[in-house]
Amino acid sequence: MTATDARQAPTASQVQAATRATYAAFIGAGFAFASWASRIPQVRTRLELDPSALGLVLLATAAGSVIALPLSGSLVHRAGSRRTVTAMSLLLTVSLAVIAAGSVTGVPLLVVGLFLMGFSNGAWDVAMNVQGAVVERHLGRSIMSRFHAGFSLGTVAGAGLGAAMIAFDVPVPTHLLGVAVLLGVAVPLAVRPFVPDVADEDDDETTSRGTGSGALSAWREPRTLLIGVVVLAFAFAEGAANDWLSVAFIDGHGTSAVVGTLGYAVFLVAMTAVRWAGPPLLDRWGRVPMVRVLAALSIAGLLLFVFGAHPAAAFAGALLWGAGAALGFPVGMSAAADDPARAAGRVSVVASIGYCAFLGGPPLIGVLGQHVGVLRALTVVAVLIVVATAIAGSLRPPAEAPQREV
Repeated sequence: MTATDARQAPTASQVQAATRATYAAFIGAGFAFASWASRIPQVRTRLELDPSALGLVLLATAAGSVIALPLSGSLVHRAGSRRTVTAMSLLLTVSLAVIAAGSVTGVPLLVVGLFLMGFSNGAWDVAMNVQGAVVERHLGRSIMSRFHAGFSLGTVAGAGLGAAMIAFDVPVPTHLLGVAVLLGVAVPLAVRPFVPDVADEDDDETTSRGTGSGALSAWREPRTLLIGVVVLAFAFAEGAANDWLSVAFIDGHGTSAVVGTLGYAVFLVAMTAVRWAGPPLLDRWGRVPMVRVLAALSIAGLLLFVFGAHPAAAFAGALLWGAGAALGFPVGMSAAADDPARAAGRVSVVASIGYCAFLGGPPLIGVLGQHVGVLRALTVVAVLIVVATAIAGSLRPPAEAPQREV
């Protein structure tokens, strides 16, 4: 394809192919992460990690993401979302192999693998969200939450496979190496139909503004920063479940490892369902009301999960928690990408702020869990959701945004 060809507006069939490819990117990212997350309790037991130590180990993933994310806007702007996702999927394949080895050899190698996973996940996340915004624009309707439903579907599949691997006593290294091979082959092939990230008119506008990728200037935009805080709160709610929900089921509610993993799967199923149902709800009610209502639902679920006296109540709480936390992250990504010409930079900034939840969340809950138990420590998630509710108005599209309000 020549540079001139790449500049031409994509056809309807190309946009449909790009839509399917974007779903594949989101599904692959979710499947990879949940495959690892589903085996955290077994790795913790084998390496004899207490809650505080486990929190510090999980910090490596967030550290990798936080380093990658500020660089991602420029990377996507220069290389394009397709090349970025392809490269990062291959790096994530390597990271899973290293994690597989570290799960049996010790913490140092495990930390290296988790750092590489976080780095690849961070850049992959920005790139696929930028492509999602591009596809949204070409389709003329808001479907970002469905792409994120694809991510959640991938996590459901990953968690379900993880539960099956546990039930059949498949070793952690065997499981993760199999996932690595699958992703390393499937994702680069699946994302080939991505469409160009910036059209001619947007590129001309960006050049005239002198903004380039816009990553640096976006750090000085109040609305972008507030969106980042909203995303941080919902990322914390989602990340806390990814890292600690299974452990909280086992340690706090006295369930088996299989039941703990199934409880995590319930959370993911609820999140997936609400993300899939999100577009018509957002079209009808708007971003801000929907996010605030679901935030209240998430808080109710968290409190039921933590203070419910029976595992059945914990399952119900996990379901409400997952449903309520579903739309905050994808709506934040759409809000950051309201202006296509500055989407890469702003998505990079919002994702960078959001991923601070993954940086601070694991050790915070781990340290609190050391003193009050992991289950009670999860109440801190509700505090951040309250903050997000208060500033959710920042998600409303600005008057000059080229997209209609959703």
